[in-house]
Amino acid sequence: MRSARRVAAASLVCLVAAACDGTPAVDRSALADEAVTVASFNFPESVLLAEIYAQAMESEGYRVERELALGTREFVIPALAGGLVEFVPEYTGSGLDFLAGAGAASADRDFTYGSLVEYLEPLGVVALDAARAEDQNGFAVTAETAERFGLVTLSDLAAVSEPLAFGGPPECQDRPRCLPGLRARYGITFDEIVELDSGGPLTLAALLQGTVDVALLFTTDGAIDRHDLVLLRDDRELQPVEAVTPVIRTETMTRLGPGLARIVNAVSAALTTGELRRLNAEVSVDDPPSAIAAGWLAENGLVEGLG
Repeated sequence: MRSARRVAAASLVCLVAAACDGTPAVDRSALADEAVTVASFNFPESVLLAEIYAQAMESEGYRVERELALGTREFVIPALAGGLVEFVPEYTGSGLDFLAGAGAASADRDFTYGSLVEYLEPLGVVALDAARAEDQNGFAVTAETAERFGLVTLSDLAAVSEPLAFGGPPECQDRPRCLPGLRARYGITFDEIVELDSGGPLTLAALLQGTVDVALLFTTDGAIDRHDLVLLRDDRELQPVEAVTPVIRTETMTRLGPGLARIVNAVSAALTTGELRRLNAEVSVDDPPSAIAAGWLAENGLVEGLG
């Protein structure tokens, strides 16, 4: 296990620190100054979370540089491992699966968090406290469909799924925690599979219009509450825990001291799945992530008195 972690660390750092063939890399490290370089993945919720943590740090006098919507995990985590960025709001299950291989994460919160900590260590990265907020794959139906078939859990869906239509991204056909997992763990099969987007507007529209009966949405999607949708409970734990978990360069923690961890952990303690869903629903052209982040921090008393 430890040997595998060393190999993962070497491979990731190689992507960003040097050209693997011996060619020196340009020094673009974020570790040489007093600022914390906060990065996010390239989707709106990740940008929102990065803003929340960044503004909390700034409120306590820490200087922050932002690298928001930087890219996918395949780009951001090597950048973190190479010291090009210093802080990323990660998700426990997806982060562990990326580092250790698909299927490594489970629904066991403590196991998945502990394993993530172990795999981050050789990268020179530490995980701070995990939030209660989780962003998992979720399977949603309208309130009308839930009432008609008596649906509360995915096990309930198994008894009535055969004539129903499912909507989700094309890759759902092959992902072990999507359609193959529904078949294997629950015995769920659908009459029709409609290939749409990844929890986006096409999927939502198809569900609301009745083109599909069941849809893959993310559990923090603001549309769930806005349209009174029902997320079916994953009672056989197909999905891994996906708690929002800030990760930070070890050197940065050492340089800036325990006050930084105290601020970040206080923010994480206040984040719940319901709160994150509400915040996602509020983000718009008129209310960008920075404004939503500032409002939430103020509401929760997290912009003062933490230092």
